[in-house]
Amino acid sequence: MNKSFVVDSTFVDMRLDRFLRNKLGNLPQSLIEKNLRNGKIKLNKKKAKSSFKLKFNDRIAVFNLNFQQKIINDKLKFSPSNTTIKENEDLIIDNNEDFIVLNKSSGISVQGGTKSKKNLIDIFSKSKIFEGAKPFSVHRLDKETSGVFIMAKNRKSAQLLTSLFRLRKVHKTYLAICHGEIEKNSGEWNDDLIRYENKKKIIEKAKTIYKVLDKNSNSSLVEMKPITGRKHQLRKQLFNIGHPIYGDDKYKLIDSIKRSNKNLMLHSYQIKFMIKNKKFTYKALLPDYFKKLIKSKRLNFLDL
Repeated sequence: MNKSFVVDSTFVDMRLDRFLRNKLGNLPQSLIEKNLRNGKIKLNKKKAKSSFKLKFNDRIAVFNLNFQQKIINDKLKFSPSNTTIKENEDLIIDNNEDFIVLNKSSGISVQGGTKSKKNLIDIFSKSKIFEGAKPFSVHRLDKETSGVFIMAKNRKSAQLLTSLFRLRKVHKTYLAICHGEIEKNSGEWNDDLIRYENKKKIIEKAKTIYKVLDKNSNSSLVEMKPITGRKHQLRKQLFNIGHPIYGDDKYKLIDSIKRSNKNLMLHSYQIKFMIKNKKFTYKALLPDYFKKLIKSKRLNFLDL
């Protein structure tokens, strides 16, 4: 089987292996890795790693891909129940002909992966809301993070929304409850965040505007508006200043190894953008566990 693909704006920043699964089906990771090593899958006529983040107009060629190793175990595939579908449909804030907006729950991934089977794409693929259409994720939201999430209903809308996010024309506001008292009440965080792709060290500039809404000697409630969109940006930046988010099992202080909260206290609170001179503003109500912690830490928030 020989195939070729050109990356459009819908798939910008998607990993190469996820792109291949999107186009070719649920291929085992081992099969993807083997064919990348053997040169049967090439990116811009060169060999590439499965973790490579795609760019606009990248060209992917697949040569004589061997499907004999393709083993799909239906027991391992995520198939949402009617109850799960209904539960997520009930979280929808807006539903129009181009996209839906929902108040995503903590603990559910946007897309399926080796570590996470339950995901929004598979759930809404089975929903009547997407009957005759296909759900497209147009931005990222960590599995542990709750709040406003947008999913496009068609490729044209997905391309438009993806472009708005990439051009930083979508204005996002997050809320977090973090350990300790943040000294300055407002300002900017400008960091060089480090991440790794296999053994390769990558340094990325990250910028966030923040405002402390309330605080005491024990905790702080902070509003954050990220300018850049780095992976785990807000979690890393709060950790870097010594005020990690409650419930964060990855970026935490040594003396807070035992988590007192099962949920990550990071919430995508509001999103604003404009399409054809029309303003769109969406807010996601705080989860009950988030409101409960605000009260227990004796913090104040007007929208409670």
